[in-house]
Amino acid sequence: MIYYRPVAMTDPHRPPSALTLAGGWCWFTHVERMERGRTGELVPVAEVPGDVLTRLIAPRAAIAGLDLKTPRIMSILNVTPDSFSDGGQFNAPEAALAQARAMAAEGADIIDIGGESTRPGAETVDVDEEIERTAPVIAALRAGSDVAISIDTRKAPVAQAALDAGASFVNDVAAFTFDPDMAAITAKSNAPCCLMHAQGDPVTMQDDPTYVDVTLDVYDFLNARIQAAEAAGIRRDQIVIDPGIGFGKTQEHNLALLRNLSIFHGLGCAVLLGASRKRFIGAIGQAPNAIDRLGGSVAVALHGLSQGMQFLRVHDTLPTKQATRLFLAVN
Repeated sequence: MIYYRPVAMTDPHRPPSALTLAGGWCWFTHVERMERGRTGELVPVAEVPGDVLTRLIAPRAAIAGLDLKTPRIMSILNVTPDSFSDGGQFNAPEAALAQARAMAAEGADIIDIGGESTRPGAETVDVDEEIERTAPVIAALRAGSDVAISIDTRKAPVAQAALDAGASFVNDVAAFTFDPDMAAITAKSNAPCCLMHAQGDPVTMQDDPTYVDVTLDVYDFLNARIQAAEAAGIRRDQIVIDPGIGFGKTQEHNLALLRNLSIFHGLGCAVLLGASRKRFIGAIGQAPNAIDRLGGSVAVALHGLSQGMQFLRVHDTLPTKQATRLFLAVN
C-alpha cells in the first residue's frame, strides 16, 4: 500500500498551483509518498491519485455545529478523582459545572467531559458510577449554555446517558473496540464521534508499546475503524480521528506521529490532536509536574495547527485560544 503525506505549508507566498489542505488554512504543492520498508519520496501533487487527492483537499463538514474552516478548541473536563493532570479538582458537581462555564467563557468550542481516567495504569470505572459522574454535569451545563458538549467514554450506556442529558458528540478513546454497542448508539443518535488509536488498555498500554511503523500502523488502524463506523451507519464526514498521542506510545512514537500528522488528512476526516500536558512534554521540556507543562503543550498545539489539525484537545483553554488567534493572524 502507498500512503501520501501532504507537506503542509502556511507561508504567505503561496504558488498558484497550490492546493488547500482539507478546506482549511494550510496549503500544499508536494506530498511525501510513503511505503512500508522504504524511505519516503517527495513528489508533486500531480503524482497523487485522484481519489486520494480528493480526500486531502475536500473541505471538512461541520461537526456538532462547529465550522471547521478554522481550528476548534476542545477543552478537557475530568470529573474524576484520579486523572493524571487534574484528578479530583473538578470531581464535585458544583466545581465541575463552574469549570465548564469558565472554559466556555474562555473560548472553548466544545467541552469534553469524562468520568473515567485513561491515564497509564488507570482501572476501569463501573458504568453506573461513570454515569453518575458525568450525566448530571452535562444536563446542568446544557441547561445554562449553548456550548457544544462531548462525552469522553468507552461505554455505550454512559454515552447514551450523556446524549440524553444534552451531549452532542461522542469521544471514544477505544474507537468503538471496548464496547461493541458504542457504534450503534452513536449512529442511532446521529451524533458525530471521535475515534482514537490506543495500543492496549490504560492498565497495560505503557508497559512495552511496539510498532512496525508507528505512523502507518496507526493510519491503518484508524482506516479500519472508520470503515467499521461507516458500516454501523455513521457518515465519514461526521467522524473525527485522533492518532492517540501518549496512548500506548513511547516518546519516540509520539514524536514520529507529530512529525507525520498531516498524513491523517488522507483518511478524509477531521483530525484531533490531544497532546496537552502529556508525559513526553514533561520529559523533553523538563517539567516533571503536569501542571507545569503549559509552554510545551502550547508549542505542540501550534505545531498541530501548522499541520492543519481541526481540533486541539487541551487543558489550558485561554492560553491555547490566544495562541490559536495569533497563529491565524500571522498566517
